[in-house]
Amino acid sequence: MSTGSSRLDFNPPLAAVADDVARALAEDIGSGDVTAALLPDLPDNAYLLCKQDAVVCGRPWFDACHRALDPQVRIDWQVAEGDRVTSGTVLALLQGRARSLVSAERASLNFMQTLSATATSTAQHVEAVSGTGAKILDTRKTIPGLRQAQKYAVRVGGGVNHRMGLYDVVMLKENHVRAAGSLTAAIHAARTAQPSLPLVVEVETLAELREALDVGCDRILIDNFDAGTRREAVRINAAHARPVPLEASGGVDLAGLRAIAEDGVDCISIGGLTKHVQAIDLSLKLGSPPTAE
Repeated sequence: MSTGSSRLDFNPPLAAVADDVARALAEDIGSGDVTAALLPDLPDNAYLLCKQDAVVCGRPWFDACHRALDPQVRIDWQVAEGDRVTSGTVLALLQGRARSLVSAERASLNFMQTLSATATSTAQHVEAVSGTGAKILDTRKTIPGLRQAQKYAVRVGGGVNHRMGLYDVVMLKENHVRAAGSLTAAIHAARTAQPSLPLVVEVETLAELREALDVGCDRILIDNFDAGTRREAVRINAAHARPVPLEASGGVDLAGLRAIAEDGVDCISIGGLTKHVQAIDLSLKLGSPPTAE
């Protein structure tokens, strides 16, 4: 059974999908699938089964894996991208060549189980802060080579992407402040070097918060603030002539997430969305799904 999203397009990164799939199939199949070659190369059916509650994510990667090996394969999705499904849900029905279905199986499942896990975790965190106005952000703590895929999965789960990499947002941390000599000097240097890019400044004290607000930036990251200091940071920011969005990070877990959001921060960045991935249990089986009794 599935519930939830009717959205089919979360803006998947199509160029990345093609690259990801090409790498995955190359590393898995290599010079040829010697085991699938034992099967008769005849038309067959298969079905994709989800064995636990999850948010479905990864359809573009799954489809691309199978179509790369059999352009004529038919994939009839029974659920939409972003749907919440329960254990035992048949996600898709496939018709294609038996060898191709088997050869694409592992790569297609690897993408689906990893991206569904990321989307499912993100959805849990988004639900935990529902009604507070706080947004859940990801980080750059992604599986190497799957940055765009996992950030796509965060969007499917209802989260918001932080910077994609080191090129699209300037983010000042303690090392930059140390090198520049002061927070003010670091901000001025960043604005001079990259005037068109968003500027995020990480602060470790309320004094640095006030300094960043006075000099000016686009967002302030309050890192590892305790509850009292975090609430004071929210008060200081709200009272300032030029308040900016506040982002909380550091030591965030699901149990304490809502309390952080209720302190009044605008967003919370969580590396665990993409770093602590526990794959969703999926399987692809030849044949037709069993009929419910």
